[in-house]
Amino acid sequence: MPSTLLSISSLLFGAFILLMGNGLVGILLPVRAASEGFSTNVIGAVASAYSVGFVLSCFLTAHIVSRVGHIRTFAVLAAIGASAVLTMGLFTTPLTWIVLRAITGFCFAGLFMVIESWLNERASNQNRGQIFATYMVINMSAVTAGTMLLPAVTSAGVTAFALICILISLSLVPVSLTKSDAPTPMGKVRIRLIRLFRISPVGATGCLIVGLANGAYGGLGVIYAHSLGLSETEVALFMSAAVIGGAFAQIPLGRLSDRMDRRWVILAAVFCSAGLGMILATWGGLLNGVQSTEALTVWIKSLPNSASIVLIGFYGFAIFPVYSLCVAHTNDFAERTSFVETSGGLLMVYGIGAIFGPFLGALFMGYAGPGALFAYTAAIHAVFFLFILYRMAKRAAAAQPKQGVYLETAGQVRTPAAASLDPRSHLPAKTKRQSAKGLH
Repeated sequence: MPSTLLSISSLLFGAFILLMGNGLVGILLPVRAASEGFSTNVIGAVASAYSVGFVLSCFLTAHIVSRVGHIRTFAVLAAIGASAVLTMGLFTTPLTWIVLRAITGFCFAGLFMVIESWLNERASNQNRGQIFATYMVINMSAVTAGTMLLPAVTSAGVTAFALICILISLSLVPVSLTKSDAPTPMGKVRIRLIRLFRISPVGATGCLIVGLANGAYGGLGVIYAHSLGLSETEVALFMSAAVIGGAFAQIPLGRLSDRMDRRWVILAAVFCSAGLGMILATWGGLLNGVQSTEALTVWIKSLPNSASIVLIGFYGFAIFPVYSLCVAHTNDFAERTSFVETSGGLLMVYGIGAIFGPFLGALFMGYAGPGALFAYTAAIHAVFFLFILYRMAKRAAAAQPKQGVYLETAGQVRTPAAASLDPRSHLPAKTKRQSAKGLH
């Protein structure tokens, strides 16, 4: 296994550098947008534009790779993505940012797809689980490291944008110099969204809900954190804490879901997400002026800023595993041979939710203030909670021998290319349950 990781180390290193840039740009843009006086609706539109580009790239990048190959595709997308980010630092107007953010979403999705399909080509059934797990650890670590770079650079001027441009450009070096043979063109994943909702209403609806909620939090959470009076360092910690909390939740919740009706675990996570969301909404001032909650509001406001960082960590613990749980639940009912199609389709469902999530969250915040962001996420989690109860009354759980195995994804939603890298996509149906221990 060490020799295998060594042979793909350049790809993994390139992925780490690229993900650092992606993590930094994700937190930088809302901070800078707020300082430029952008309205909450505009900031939400910028966040939604990224998801629009991301979804389009998942459909179109395979065609580009089939024409010019992996390395040239990576180079072109990196050059365009770096240029787009730097241009955002030079021209800080709402329309410019919306267009350029869509371009960066397209480029980042394409870059991730190239890396993930390349890793899949190098993987075998014997080492696929270890490669996948290593990539997920790199994913979470790099995004967190990128987020924590914000306090080291000022959000004013072009310095931070130039740093992101440098990181994207540097990711080209290890990928271009790798000794690994370029893989064959990536296959095109068939997407049948209606079929997914028929296979598993809970799983498909859950991925949509996660997109609506997490897309809003990812795009607008910085605005909420700033409303609490957090410094830039504390804002970076606030955003990182949720990701770290989600990473810690993956293994215990996943293993628990493998041993029972997975919907009970999803139900518990969604319930906690709604409850914690309402606490965060109250902390953000949603109930200011409501006499019956005045004592609660005063008490929350008296807590130190560090308490909000701890609370958002628990919130991440609840919300981030829901996507992976819904993917696993859907695959419990799908044909074993259609794992890649099912997982790729669910990612598209998530992407659709992530397009509308920031826009809807911004509308709530514009109407009722920053705390309304989490009131919005709590509301859609509550609706999903009721829908799960309804479906549990209509449909029995998957039989234990049929039920597949959950695999943690560190809370990071990837591209359809990673579905082929996932060990579950290459396990024979009769051995999936027996191989569960090896995948955890």
